[in-house]
Amino acid sequence: MRRRLVTALLAGALLPAGLAGCGIPDQTEVQVDGSGPAAEAGALNGSPARPPTPTDSAEPGAFIENYLRAAAAGEREQAYSRVKDFVAPEARGRLTEKQSSEIQLTVVRLREKPEVTPPNNQGTSKVTVKVQQVGVLRADGTLAPPGANETEYVFQLRRAEPAGAALLLTDVPNDLLISDKALHEYYRSRTIYFWNSDQSRLVPDLRYLPSSVPTERRVTEVVKWLTGGPSDWLAKGVTRLPDGTRPINNATGSDGHWEVDLAMPAADDKRLARLATQLAWSLPELSGQLDLKIQNQKRLSVDLEQERTAHVAYPARAVPARFSVYDGAVRPLAIGNEPRVGVPLAPDANKNVVSAAVARADDQVLAALVVAGADGRQRLRVGSGPDPVTVFNTNSRTFGTIGRPTWLRSLDKGHPAGLVAADGKLYRFDDAAAMNQVPLAVPGPVVAVAGSLDGHRIALVSGGNLFVAAVSVDGGVISVGQPRPLVSLLTAVTAVDWVAENELVLAGNEADRPAIHQLTVDGAQEIPLKTNIGAEVTQLAAYPGGAVGGLPSLSYMYEANRAAFRNNPFDIIKREQVLDVPAGSRATNPTAPFFLY
Repeated sequence: MRRRLVTALLAGALLPAGLAGCGIPDQTEVQVDGSGPAAEAGALNGSPARPPTPTDSAEPGAFIENYLRAAAAGEREQAYSRVKDFVAPEARGRLTEKQSSEIQLTVVRLREKPEVTPPNNQGTSKVTVKVQQVGVLRADGTLAPPGANETEYVFQLRRAEPAGAALLLTDVPNDLLISDKALHEYYRSRTIYFWNSDQSRLVPDLRYLPSSVPTERRVTEVVKWLTGGPSDWLAKGVTRLPDGTRPINNATGSDGHWEVDLAMPAADDKRLARLATQLAWSLPELSGQLDLKIQNQKRLSVDLEQERTAHVAYPARAVPARFSVYDGAVRPLAIGNEPRVGVPLAPDANKNVVSAAVARADDQVLAALVVAGADGRQRLRVGSGPDPVTVFNTNSRTFGTIGRPTWLRSLDKGHPAGLVAADGKLYRFDDAAAMNQVPLAVPGPVVAVAGSLDGHRIALVSGGNLFVAAVSVDGGVISVGQPRPLVSLLTAVTAVDWVAENELVLAGNEADRPAIHQLTVDGAQEIPLKTNIGAEVTQLAAYPGGAVGGLPSLSYMYEANRAAFRNNPFDIIKREQVLDVPAGSRATNPTAPFFLY
């Protein structure tokens, strides 16, 4: 099932609405209708609302904040027109205008309030804005890594003429700048889906669409995105539509009946069926019938809701349960009324455990245990089978430090595989505990890795920085694409996991104090979840499936100072909350918490 994060910083899901026919003749290029005003944050269906204008503030600092919020944000066809409203006539010629398809918006995060220099004798003010570069918002709705390295921008302003309260810019950066706040207020985050390499599972791809885009154009935009291909960093783990696939007409629809007309080479029944599933999941707000046409000839009709039911985006999820390591063994946790299950490991293997990753795969259990020897060196112990797992293999190689493993939730049932960081390197492993190093072009040692619910995206921590990468799994052979660095307000990142479909939870330092933040998979939106923790977070585990079986949405647990903690509410996990502890066990704190699902 598709999972969505609902936070104070992210816009809500689009509501169902009818599409009106666009009346474009057959075999025309897809056209984009005129632009409209940006929508108010949280407005349903892109309801137009007036964004800030140059006359809304007579104070230079607030004027610049409004400029970064409203000038370039929204539909691209009128981006320069909106920017010029904030710019004095004598300075407008310095803007290098581009075609709307070539416009890229530089997204920045304000690190502090703008610094205002008082007006000089000519009445000109100077405003300095310190920023963090977040990324480049492209015409296809993707947020690419930052293309600039400026840490501050300087603006000059004067009073408008005739004399009045309004201000105008006399010196403005040539880049079209928007703040991350504008990205939240005037855009909707949308997820489109591409098939993985063997076309057995859908993989999410996060995009942004101006809130003002009317309902009848959303289908057209999604079709254009799918035919245009995945985000750059995701390309390694997914399959593009056949070369030459493109929309012919704008998508049309009314009264629950939608039509998409494409040019698609070798459009056989299987390809059309897979495309229909992609569209059904990429347009979750739509219901009714979808007709797929190739060169204006109807080839396939599907019921969108039935398509989503018949072809789920991810495999069915088991009810999640919490575990931790207690006195060197994996033990279940008793948290409130949450589900509790027994340890799915044979007792003989459940010894000397430092950390663990245990996952369900249909009727099988996948278990990867980091175990410590008498000399303190660590090994990886791996097994799979029915609950409880009785057969384990232990890798003969020892390491000084092994991070918490992660299983890749691939549909390749015959070749279960995972990833783990060990002594600063990334390794892939299988159920026979064979380990092979994965080459990565990242700076610094790799200390943590986490796999997404779809199994084809990973997040990793290297050199104190956060990265995401696409993963291709073929016959048990794992191939990792070029990692994409993510921008965060946290420094010295130590741990990461997936807390939702397109959301990460990460631990690091905020103003030199350990903290936990939530971050979108492209780095666009970031919110603090826990600050002033008091000690470095050494492990972090989250449940990315939302509220299931009583488990609160956005649940995560972490380890700090050799103790385990949870959110919802924030609290230490007490010794008495650990179940099935044998008599004679050493009294200690639970550590290395994780979820089993």
